[in-house]
Amino acid sequence: MDLKDLQNIVIRFRDERDWKKFHNPKDLAVSISIEAGELLEHFQWVGEGEVWKVAENKKKEIAEEMADILIYLLYLADAIGIDMEEEFHRKVKKNAEKYPVEKAKGVAKKYTEL
Repeated sequence: MDLKDLQNIVIRFRDERDWKKFHNPKDLAVSISIEAGELLEHFQWVGEGEVWKVAENKKKEIAEEMADILIYLLYLADAIGIDMEEEFHRKVKKNAEKYPVEKAKGVAKKYTEL
């Protein structure tokens, strides 16, 4: 199953409920941000030594928040006519140019600092 298949599933779900009228770009972007905040809540006040333990113990809840983010991203892509598969490949190529292996491997710096 590819990204377009996933998008078709959520669009069908949305359309069966007549929710498209609520899916304007601003509200979808807000929803993405809210869901990202809910994802972050799982890690709030967690020390570095506990991050992986929390990730494992709350894996199901974290996965649900990640799925919510993906669903809203697919709704937003549909609303404004973005082909997410195409954009994904374009962005990965752009990042490879900005972060060449020989400069970025093992380095956590922004491309402007490499």
